[in-house]
Amino acid sequence: MSKNILVIRTSLRNNSNSDLLADSFIKGAESAGNHVEDITLKEKTIAFCKGCLACQKTKQCVIHDDAVKIADQMCSADVIVFATPIYYYEMSGQMKTILDRANSLFARDYAFREIYLLTTAAEDEAYVPEKAVSGLNGWIDCFEKAALAGTVFAGGVGGAGDIANHPMLQKAYEMGMNV
Repeated sequence: MSKNILVIRTSLRNNSNSDLLADSFIKGAESAGNHVEDITLKEKTIAFCKGCLACQKTKQCVIHDDAVKIADQMCSADVIVFATPIYYYEMSGQMKTILDRANSLFARDYAFREIYLLTTAAEDEAYVPEKAVSGLNGWIDCFEKAALAGTVFAGGVGGAGDIANHPMLQKAYEMGMNV
């Protein structure tokens, strides 16, 4: 059965390694017959959450910027895939901000059940993405119908495009095929 997959790219860098990892996932997911909607936070206007919690009553954020549409796209997706570079052993600030701004989803009838995380970093030790995974799990814990379904980490890729020929590109492709 075909799934509606939303890929959210959080890197602001052109030719970013996390974007190239996302490309592999998307190719796999599309080759398996899924519908993929692909968005990037690059050039989007996304303000910080005010913590007012009005969204819990209105099911919409009071800040009218690009995050409102992205939250709507998240709400209707069966699967959400986040692609982020690891900065200081954590997800990008852009990713954290969009997670905070998706607070309105808590009060809504969201469709997503599977969440995936694709990460890249200059460092290549296995522990590098642990805090990003933990941070995303903290968000997922608020959505009892959803779960972290998989992660891919490509380390040792500091410069733009360094991920070319990295073995994790194939793993991301296979993960996309098996969504």
